[in-house]
Amino acid sequence: MTDQTGMIGSDGWQRLIAARAAYTRTAGTHYDEVLDQVAERAQHEGGIGKADIGALLLFKRLRADTPWARALMATADVDVRRATAAATTAVRDTTLSLSDAARAGRAALVPLPGFTRGDALASAVLTAAAPDRMAVYDRRAHAGLRSLGIPLSNASGRYSRYIAALDHLLAHAPSPAHTWTPRDLDIALYCLPPNSAGTDSA
Repeated sequence: MTDQTGMIGSDGWQRLIAARAAYTRTAGTHYDEVLDQVAERAQHEGGIGKADIGALLLFKRLRADTPWARALMATADVDVRRATAAATTAVRDTTLSLSDAARAGRAALVPLPGFTRGDALASAVLTAAAPDRMAVYDRRAHAGLRSLGIPLSNASGRYSRYIAALDHLLAHAPSPAHTWTPRDLDIALYCLPPNSAGTDSA
């Protein structure tokens, strides 16, 4: 369980460190290549286009045969890049706290088909835009937080609250996790053994 400030004890950190190490052993060094390649292009271009969103769909293992995916494909790439450029600017803004940057970045993506609800794909786009500041959200990371005694509401603004929770954890991380990025922490949360509690929608 957490204390009043939301920190976890040494047992919780040992679980996270072991989970992060297990990910490296099982997924290897290549799983994040797609995310890394999209991030590198986003660094140079200042936004993310439909082709890279398609790559992130593969990374997140999401279905592309859905109405929102068809609607996104029917959206002009220039409009997609306009929204993702605004999101990129927001999440890279170091004058904002991570949670405020996450909130602004997530809001910038809302006009795009597939980004109105759910945070799975949106979080991958935002993480590609600012890989040292943002983190990928999914059901298993959500469940991982819960298993550590950290609640995360499904109400509007969930992604910014998720980033705030990760930021707080990292601010109190022991060695060797004190050098982790939010992405390292989301991987550890994803890999924590599941518990019996239910999870939310992506």
